[in-house]
Amino acid sequence: MIDETTLDRAVSTGIVSAAQRDALLSLVRAQAGDRQVPAENTTLSVDDQMRLVGGGNDIFVTVGIVLLFSGALFALQAVLPRDSMMLAALLAAGSWIVAEIVTRQKRMRLSSTLLALVFSASVLTILTDFVGAQFNVPDVINTFSLLALKDDALPMGLILGGGLIAAAALYFVRFKVPVLAAVVAIAATGLAFLAAMLIYYERMVSGSIAAPAPDQLAQVVSSALAIPLVCGLVVFAAAVALDLRDRERQTVWSDCAFWLHVVSAPLLVHPLFILATGQDVLAGRIEPGMGAGIMLGLMIALFVLVALAIDRRSLLAPTLAYFGSVGIYYLVNGAANTTGIPPFALILLSIGAIVILFGAGWQRIRRLIIHPLLPTSLLERLPPIKA
Repeated sequence: MIDETTLDRAVSTGIVSAAQRDALLSLVRAQAGDRQVPAENTTLSVDDQMRLVGGGNDIFVTVGIVLLFSGALFALQAVLPRDSMMLAALLAAGSWIVAEIVTRQKRMRLSSTLLALVFSASVLTILTDFVGAQFNVPDVINTFSLLALKDDALPMGLILGGGLIAAAALYFVRFKVPVLAAVVAIAATGLAFLAAMLIYYERMVSGSIAAPAPDQLAQVVSSALAIPLVCGLVVFAAAVALDLRDRERQTVWSDCAFWLHVVSAPLLVHPLFILATGQDVLAGRIEPGMGAGIMLGLMIALFVLVALAIDRRSLLAPTLAYFGSVGIYYLVNGAANTTGIPPFALILLSIGAIVILFGAGWQRIRRLIIHPLLPTSLLERLPPIKA
């Protein structure tokens, strides 16, 4: 008899649909005479499926992987030079070999995620050592050493970012591990930021734009926030495209979209917060007044509506965590200077209430808010409302 885990894997790989899986399970239960099971026990959950952990055995194997690679790292460091590329290459090869069993055959989720991250970190280490040797990067990095490397900055970035993206893509083709979507997105964002900085520097050197005065540095840094904002929008658009490709959230593309939303959230939230509330990025001043607090509340409402529309709490969780941490920072620093209620206290209360409320009835809230707001033609393209 095929167990439920195998059927779940068949659904995730597209062999059978979710409806066919449920029909098969119902047929097996009926043939086994299992007619005493209450109807509510066979009802599928309307919440997101837990795709990060595959069960107790998955956690057990993950602990084994941590011990195995920790031991291998210490053993190789005792035999090989600490800065040897061979050390990282062996770890990368080892993670690939273990993944052939853990990921390719057993499809263990948490273990596969950890192995993919080990592989990515090992490849990045190899690329970093190669760049350091190829371009004679000094051990001590400062402003002058960076200026000396400006002519080699683009090829160095292409080797690091492009190499990591290529390695992650190759690993994904073989093992289909969703977390690699986040690795690719982060590497691509780094490349975009490097390219923008080089273009700005070249324009400043050529005289197309004037070099900023000391009192203009904060404005320059704030303007640079447009780069992660644009990258965040691109990553978010890619995640939504994958979500629309799999409305029922049954394939690996939906899991890739989850990780892309996790990456896009901070890329969108931080620049929007700074640009909307006018904070001093360079000085690290985070003391929004009532006007900025109102603007922040509108931003939270917008992110909530978008998360509800696309049915992604992975977009909302980092957003609320960021706003909450900023609020706590402001409350702690302002407690000694005021006895009134800071504006951010209201924001924190709102965030706490939103988290509890949404955790208790996400799909019902989607039906109450999203269903009346959006036209039917758009609702039919978005993930279905299951309550």
